[in-house]
Amino acid sequence: MTRWLPFLILALPACALFQRPPRPVHAPPEEAARFAFPPTGIPEEGLRSIPGDMARAIQLAMEDFYPWDKKVPTPSHPGRECLYRRESYDVYAAPYQEGVVLVSIVLSPQACGAQAVPNDMGALYAVDTRGWRILAVQH
Repeated sequence: MTRWLPFLILALPACALFQRPPRPVHAPPEEAARFAFPPTGIPEEGLRSIPGDMARAIQLAMEDFYPWDKKVPTPSHPGRECLYRRESYDVYAAPYQEGVVLVSIVLSPQACGAQAVPNDMGALYAVDTRGWRILAVQH
C-alpha cells in the first residue's frame, strides 16, 4: 500500500482535469411554478424551426468557438467584456455538401453598443454531420 501512496497523491489532482460541462441553471421551484406557458404552445410570431442535425452542428461549432469554461482574461480591456458573452454572437447555418453543415458565428453589430470592436470577431465552421466532428475552421 505504501508503495502506491506517492502515485495516488500525484494522480488525485489530475482528476480535476476531467470536468463535465455544467448543467444549465434552472429557476428555483417557486419561480418555475409562477411561470405560465401559453395555452396554445409556442407562438407563431418569431417561431424558428431548426432541424436536429443543424442544431447539433451549431452546438459543436459554438463549443469550439466559445468553450463553456472560457473565462474573461485579466486584465480585461475596458468595454470589451461584450466579446466574452455567447449572446453577443449571431449564428447562421446552412446545409452544404452531403453530410456537411456550414456554421457562421459573427459578432452581433449591437452586442457592444458604441464601443469600437474588431471586425473580424467570428469564424466559419464546416461540421461533419455523420461523424459529428469539425472538418475545418476559417477565422
